[in-house]
Amino acid sequence: MDVKDRLDQLRQEVDYHLYRYHVLDSPVISDAEYDALYRELLALEEARPELVTPDSPTQRAGATPSDVFAKVRHPAPILSLMNAFDAEGLRAWRARLGRLLPADTHLQYVVEPKLDGLTVVLTYRDGRFVQGATRGDGEVGEDVTANLRTLRGVPKRIPVDPRSDVQPPAYLAVRGEVFLPLDKFEALNAERLAAGAPLYMNPRNTAAGSLRQLDPAKTAERPLRLYCYDVVAIDGGDLPARQWERLAYLRQLGFPVSPDNRHCANLDEVVTVYEEWIERRNRINYEVDGVVVKVDDRVLAEELGYSGKDPRGALAMKFPAREKTTTLLDLQVNVGRTGVLAPNAVLEPVEIGGTTVSRATLHNFDEIARKDIRIGDRVLVKRAGDVIPYIVGPIVDARNGDERPIALPAVCPACGQPVLQLPDEVGLYCENAACPAQLIRRVEYFVSRGAMDIDGFGTQTASLLFEKGLIHDVADIYALRREDLLELEGFKDKKVDNLLAGIAASKERPVARLLTALGIRFVGSVVAGVLVDSLGSLDAIAAADAETLQAIDGIGPRTAVSVAAWFANEGNRALIEKLRAAGLSLAAERQPPAVSSAQLAGKSFVITGTLPTLSRDEASALIVEHGGKVSGSVGKKTSYVLAGESAGSKLAKAQELGVAVIDEAALLAMIQGD
Repeated sequence: MDVKDRLDQLRQEVDYHLYRYHVLDSPVISDAEYDALYRELLALEEARPELVTPDSPTQRAGATPSDVFAKVRHPAPILSLMNAFDAEGLRAWRARLGRLLPADTHLQYVVEPKLDGLTVVLTYRDGRFVQGATRGDGEVGEDVTANLRTLRGVPKRIPVDPRSDVQPPAYLAVRGEVFLPLDKFEALNAERLAAGAPLYMNPRNTAAGSLRQLDPAKTAERPLRLYCYDVVAIDGGDLPARQWERLAYLRQLGFPVSPDNRHCANLDEVVTVYEEWIERRNRINYEVDGVVVKVDDRVLAEELGYSGKDPRGALAMKFPAREKTTTLLDLQVNVGRTGVLAPNAVLEPVEIGGTTVSRATLHNFDEIARKDIRIGDRVLVKRAGDVIPYIVGPIVDARNGDERPIALPAVCPACGQPVLQLPDEVGLYCENAACPAQLIRRVEYFVSRGAMDIDGFGTQTASLLFEKGLIHDVADIYALRREDLLELEGFKDKKVDNLLAGIAASKERPVARLLTALGIRFVGSVVAGVLVDSLGSLDAIAAADAETLQAIDGIGPRTAVSVAAWFANEGNRALIEKLRAAGLSLAAERQPPAVSSAQLAGKSFVITGTLPTLSRDEASALIVEHGGKVSGSVGKKTSYVLAGESAGSKLAKAQELGVAVIDEAALLAMIQGD
């Protein structure tokens, strides 16, 4: 393909993507991919200036405004900016300016967040808001005055404060950006999910679509925000000569201005701020795709003129790409160590932020169904910092009909056993205790201190025994032979004898410890104790249905379903029989716990977090010893939640229900009668 043909092709592609982005608010490629096309077009035109055409997208800003709205001609061109993508590009820009300035010129700069929203121009006459328009093609935009009036951030008159002595100019046109905060975007999608409506793809398109509604009442329903950052035109007022002062002037007039703007005394400070933004962009509540660097001296900046359509006195420094589009080739379902089925996307490899991405998480199958993601889809992939790349959603308009819906798996891909979805849970789980994908993790948990407490049996031992085929489930631990262990690397007489002694000693653990060690979802030591105290044996627990289990005080619906499903699994029942045959006790001795006082009689406790001096088992025993009860879940009948460091959802539930929260010191004081 010769240069002229490639230029024609690039102009058509860039025009098409500008149209989808600015007019339809429905892009089919990422910003980074658009930037790459635009840069190639710009480079070819710079190399062959005789082939530049007046209608090239490099010669204008934005896109043709929609025919749906009335047209508005801006008082001055609303231009876009030239781009840089790193500190080297920034310094190259400064070097170009240096060729136009005296050698001793010292420049100061203002760095502003490059908001990923919709550019608007607000017009005021005698201090009253009279017109609002989108950028459109930079010369002509769309009249969205009625919609902008619904935004609380748009001053309807200036000054906003009637007590102010600020005199508004006779005529003022201000440039700003309308955007949707990230928390509001998530809340909006949550509402749509509850209503069964399709989810929005990203905050930028949602903001643009919200502002370009034909019915202003619909715009009013959206929590849009506005930040202003420039004066397009003014008559009858004194406009400060520096950008930093203009931002202060806008704020004085009552316009919302980003609090994240920074003044920089030199270029090194600009680089530092840019690098800080790359790191903090994941922690702020709105989308930014870079920062805008402006020469603070606006008079000088205007004297620098333009390069094509781009003002020389400002530069957009883009962040490393976080989003790209690619093709979803296949679905791979992994089984986690806790039994959760995790769907992962197999992607056509794509470079995002300097890393080649060929796998991405799809979170869970509910998420796949909500977003209607299909095999063969063109999808938007996002990578933020060290977070695992994930699929934002499909590009529906790119479908050709060959895409295949993703079915919900009925069985575990690792062991073939039926999978379980618990009440109010989005995840699918394999409850098979002998599932090979979970075995090492289950063994680690089974032998841990809070469970069967087998000395000398750690992660490396579990992995080695599994690798050598000596264990296939946790019951096989009790069938290990001395001669087989001695053949393993690093296993000498003393180590083997100690390990076998620890295994033998574990047979004497109470049945509640064994129930804990089985690793049933939601069954920790407290819940295991409640179940054993109520039903007396693993056989009785196995025979109980979910309804019976839920009737036990302290057992919630999720726990009841999980326990019933675990014991209904044929492989798990076989495991219990192997443990019985190995000589482990499956029944409690049914001796009532020793009670040394009744200080806590009639009170129920839930323990969460890490306590300063007591383990959870020690705290539970102490509560029972003094007449109290310990439950595994927080309910309206819970007397106290005993909370330590890193308390989680149980603490939040207590606060929601108004249940009293105490610490270890308060518990000890209650026992002592203080």
